[in-house]
Amino acid sequence: MWRYTTLAALVAVATRLLPWHETTDVARRMAPILLFLIAITVLAELAEVALVFDIAAREAAHLARGRTPVLFLLVALLSALTTALLGLDTTAVLLTPVVLALADQLRLAPLPFAMLTVWLSNTASLLLPVSNLTNLLALRRLHVSPHGFFDRMWLPTLVSVGMTVVVLGLRYRRDLGGRYLVPRQPGVDDRPLFLLTALACVALVPGILLGGDPTVVVTVAAVALVAVFAVRRREALAVRLVPWRLALFVLSLAIVVETLLRHGGDRVVAAVTGDGTALPDLLQVAGVGAVSSNLLNNLPAYLVVEPDAAGGGVDRLLALLVGTNVGPLVLVWGSVATLLWRERCRARGVQVSARHFATVGLLGMPLVLVAATAALAVS
Repeated sequence: MWRYTTLAALVAVATRLLPWHETTDVARRMAPILLFLIAITVLAELAEVALVFDIAAREAAHLARGRTPVLFLLVALLSALTTALLGLDTTAVLLTPVVLALADQLRLAPLPFAMLTVWLSNTASLLLPVSNLTNLLALRRLHVSPHGFFDRMWLPTLVSVGMTVVVLGLRYRRDLGGRYLVPRQPGVDDRPLFLLTALACVALVPGILLGGDPTVVVTVAAVALVAVFAVRRREALAVRLVPWRLALFVLSLAIVVETLLRHGGDRVVAAVTGDGTALPDLLQVAGVGAVSSNLLNNLPAYLVVEPDAAGGGVDRLLALLVGTNVGPLVLVWGSVATLLWRERCRARGVQVSARHFATVGLLGMPLVLVAATAALAVS
């Protein structure tokens, strides 16, 4: 995917469909976003090496004391926190294999837990600027403070997470009954490394809510953690930690979208998104974001609709975030995180068909979307 997007961006620049000064403007606006993307990925990868996710998942199994429904709720809490702190890709890519391995160890049906992690990687990504790349883009577009963003989005996030647990809990209720054999309480091989890594992850919240720039806060945390690993586990540091393909994809995508908007795309978007900030208007914007996310992928969907939504004020842009963050749960290519999640499921021997994913999404996603948008309207 990144190759085709990069090629399209190069064609747009080479043919001057997007003038050079506008290309450099896009690159300048995207630079902090790309730095954030690299830093948060390095932070998450090192957290995996330090076994933060493994320890947390095993601790959840121990705390649930053999009660499968309680474990389901604790995994939901862990998934929501991971998404909020480290982003949706971290939950989809790094937490999912840990949860599936735990389900296999406890001899539990893996499908409910697999669906729970991927749903929450999307529906819990509304809370903080670091939770989703679209949030960071919106923050910089509207010049809203991180604390202001949190104030507006904590209620929609709480509603969307709660609705996710209810919808999936009811859908898989037959698989979530009964008990399991409680595993041994988890231990930590390198306790200082584990604690420092967990601290670096948790410290993101006060650092951002106290007014720190999300890119700066995450970069400082990542650099500090790299320094810790350089002392305690140097072999874990490698160039592969840097997601250069993903960064190139995001930059190229921004150039392609800017080109489309310049050549008439903005008029099409304005025609379908409407205007106004009443609840029906916000539902319309969120619905456009959700449908276009499933058809195109959520990141290009956000970038296409963003200029029009931002022109209508904060409420409309936040409604777009609800659509693009919560919405891509019907078609498996709705978000990059979902595609990566599906590959991780396959690697663990868990097959989730596109039909099953779409069926569950068609039934549940509209309920979550409407509830979260209504919560935004009253927040």
